[in-house]
Amino acid sequence: MNKPRIEAEQFFSVDMRVGTILSAERFAKAKKPAYQLTIDFGPLGIRHSSAQITQRYQPNDLIGRQVVAVVNLPPRNIAGFSSEVLVLGSMGEDGDVILLRPDERAENGSPIG
Repeated sequence: MNKPRIEAEQFFSVDMRVGTILSAERFAKAKKPAYQLTIDFGPLGIRHSSAQITQRYQPNDLIGRQVVAVVNLPPRNIAGFSSEVLVLGSMGEDGDVILLRPDERAENGSPIG
């Protein structure tokens, strides 16, 4: 799927940061299978996200894992849960999400540049 071109300024306004998953719980109220994630972004604080990553990951495997997320989107209410960040991943062949993460351990809250 091709998306329209954007100006560099639009892309640079997206605030992507590294965070560490503190907890992952099944999100029973979600329409599609998902987890409720609690993520530590260091100086930015603790944020929550709803992530449809149940095909590839088990909750216990996610704890302590670093991820990349967009942190400057407005919160989104999903079945009564405030999803504050968008965790990023690529789409696998089966439609599952493969989480993006740094090659090496990074400080929580580190910007992606």
